[in-house]
Amino acid sequence: MHRYRSHTCGALRDSDIGQEVRLSGWCHRIRDHGGLLFIDLRDHYGMTQCVIDPDSKAFSLAEKLRAEWVVKIDGKVRRRPEGTDNPDLPTGTVEVFIADIEVLGEAGELPMPVFGDQEYPEEIRLKYRFLDLRREKLHQNIMTRGAIVDSMRARMKKAGFFEFQTPILTASSPEGARDFLVPSRIHPGKFYALPQAPQQYKQLLMMSGFDRYFQIAPCFRDEDPRADRLPGEFYQLDLEMSFVTQEDVFAAMEPVITGVFEEFAGGKPVTKKWPRIPFAESLRKYGTDKPDLRNPLVMQNVSEHFRGSGFKVFARMLEDATNQVWAIPGPGGGSRAFCDRMNSWAQGEGQPGLGYIMWREGGEGAGPLANNIGPERTAAIREQLGLKEGDAAFFVAGDPQKFWKFAGLARTKLGEELN
Repeated sequence: MHRYRSHTCGALRDSDIGQEVRLSGWCHRIRDHGGLLFIDLRDHYGMTQCVIDPDSKAFSLAEKLRAEWVVKIDGKVRRRPEGTDNPDLPTGTVEVFIADIEVLGEAGELPMPVFGDQEYPEEIRLKYRFLDLRREKLHQNIMTRGAIVDSMRARMKKAGFFEFQTPILTASSPEGARDFLVPSRIHPGKFYALPQAPQQYKQLLMMSGFDRYFQIAPCFRDEDPRADRLPGEFYQLDLEMSFVTQEDVFAAMEPVITGVFEEFAGGKPVTKKWPRIPFAESLRKYGTDKPDLRNPLVMQNVSEHFRGSGFKVFARMLEDATNQVWAIPGPGGGSRAFCDRMNSWAQGEGQPGLGYIMWREGGEGAGPLANNIGPERTAAIREQLGLKEGDAAFFVAGDPQKFWKFAGLARTKLGEELN
């Protein structure tokens, strides 16, 4: 028998009943049930319930075991008693009756338990990262990340791409952030830069005639942390293609990314054909070139309803053909308190305010804008936006090149508030 194990902790099944086995792993949880000791033994592959009774020669040692001790267990596989199966475990119909135990490594008092889902401050989790990574959810996340990279790599090769590795120590080149610098030992006073992207090297490959390149590329950028990006470094699927059109790029990448999402989305529906939104249309409808389409709010140009109206601020502004008035629908937001809150938020963003119209019972428009432009124009705006009583609309005006970013923020804020 192997020095440390004949099976992994996730391998035993009913077909193994009666076999003498050897397992090695971590003591995940230890339970005392009236003299019988149960040890849930864990390794990378899963968990097996092990049991020992007071008559065993190893019982005195088993009583000393604590969580996260590393042990080797010899024993016989047997069927769990009726009514004690665990359907959540692949090994949940069997257990190992312990004959012998060897302690391979003791653990001190744990600063945070591995068992359970209790959350701990990030400082503790990072300090004791080796414990944090033993927790089931995080362990699975690490494995899923590796599986996603493997899936991407296989799909890219199937699409005819060739994988290359490019240098990490390179010369500084203009990118979107500051470089991380590495001092040269051989050339004092000079520095290498860690690549923000493998841009120059992949272009060199393409100029050299390598037709389709890809790389799971590390990128290093000395920039402030953001909610959607780790500070300092991240990995990206980097690729180049020769003699292709935009349609060729879409045709190559859609099945790769769609396939990865289908494989790892847990059964959630995945759009086979990617929706395409022209840049100008995206700014006009969503106020950003990367809209979150889970937010259903779509902005519309309502300039015609304010041109020559009684609301002189917008009317005078629209005398310049460059300027426009955009409306952001707010279904369910037709209360004075909500509209005032949105107005205060806009002022906190450095804007003079956020104009609004709300529609009350019977479809009557209310608010300063409605009072100035009259019921006919107010009704036309409501009809264009597809709103009803109890809804509201919010307005931004001026040169779209100057206000679209704020309009996008307002749309996002409305989506969050009304969700």
